[in-house]
Amino acid sequence: MSTQQYVLDRSGGVPALDGARLLYVTSAQYSAEWASAEHTHTCAELFFVTAGSGAMQIDQAPHPLAAGDMMAVSSAVPHTEVSAPEDPMEYVVLGVDGLETLAGADGFALVPGFYHQRQVAQCLDMLLLEAQRAQTGYEAVCQDLMHVLLLLLVRHRGSILQSAPREQKASRECSLVRRYIDDHFKENITLDQLATAAHLNKYYLAHAFQKEYGVSPIRYLTARRIRESKFLLAETDHTLSHIAQVLGFSSASYFSQCFRRVEGVSPKEYRQRSRNSGHSEV
Repeated sequence: MSTQQYVLDRSGGVPALDGARLLYVTSAQYSAEWASAEHTHTCAELFFVTAGSGAMQIDQAPHPLAAGDMMAVSSAVPHTEVSAPEDPMEYVVLGVDGLETLAGADGFALVPGFYHQRQVAQCLDMLLLEAQRAQTGYEAVCQDLMHVLLLLLVRHRGSILQSAPREQKASRECSLVRRYIDDHFKENITLDQLATAAHLNKYYLAHAFQKEYGVSPIRYLTARRIRESKFLLAETDHTLSHIAQVLGFSSASYFSQCFRRVEGVSPKEYRQRSRNSGHSEV
């Protein structure tokens, strides 16, 4: 009998990738309804083009993609995918937290033919299948498969992915959440929805936002609505019920309660004062 044993080097890890965490997996295929608009994410995204061709548009500049290519896009980098109509593009996207900087690539990096490597294709296909089936323990399996893909990428291209200090990451995430609130404050927003939009744990989000701005996300949302309501109270004749509905408050009484807590007076008192003074105090 012939036996061979291979002893693993326990110091052979890649520290820059140790903090990487898979947030989501997306599988997409081009169709006539495909709407391309530049957007950003709070995490890095790895695009694996499994079929077809097209381009990744980054800051309005197109970068061609072919079947087998892998494009890594750093967080907060405006981008969108554009398919070639005659050669419909299909791809799988991994949203990965903890990979905050793409070294020497201005926020993105193209790795031609990476998906065509047998190990890479098998690993990605297995990861997508695990995510689709969602059987017991699939989260751990997907995380491990994502780490395998990152290590295969390091072998193929070297360390093109790096991690930024946690403080920078938290500050950017909070900034994106605040901007989301500023853009959507009239909608029915919950902490769960904010966490989902930012791909964050809601408890981490609440703690980080409080630390960054000295107020919770929901209190910031309320304050943003109150600020808008002051203009409506001073400059329009809308009823309190209408203002409450327009600004996303559940009722006129809850709007009045929040307004008094923030401003120290009722909405009716504020309206009367602003009318008497002849201008808004917003």
